[in-house]
Amino acid sequence: MERVAIPTAKGMLSPHFGGSEYFTIIDVEKGKIVSEKILQVPVHITGSYPNFLADNKVNTIIVGGVGGKAIEIFNARNIEVYMGARVKLPAELVIDLLSGKLLLTGNSCNHEGDGPESHGAGHHHH
Repeated sequence: MERVAIPTAKGMLSPHFGGSEYFTIIDVEKGKIVSEKILQVPVHITGSYPNFLADNKVNTIIVGGVGGKAIEIFNARNIEVYMGARVKLPAELVIDLLSGKLLLTGNSCNHEGDGPESHGAGHHHH
């Protein structure tokens, strides 16, 4: 199962990770959304959001903008980061992810190949 987190404000993707009102957590199984729930954000201190999401078994996050420190923690906790997403409904972003329209960025592991075109919809290593 894949558990995707989207920082959310006013029901849409929050353009900045630290500005989220809550996190939308969407579980995906066999390429389909199986559940969607809301997690209240923890107290905002350095590293609290990424660790909170990791503790909630998230393994993918879709963000607009996010700081380098958060990315380091996501990488350390084996969470894939999709950055630069446009402001949309969380479920729409997950559908984009499933159809291969979102590109993985900000991830330090080195299985990227030669560039964005190596990221097909089948790019999953869970």
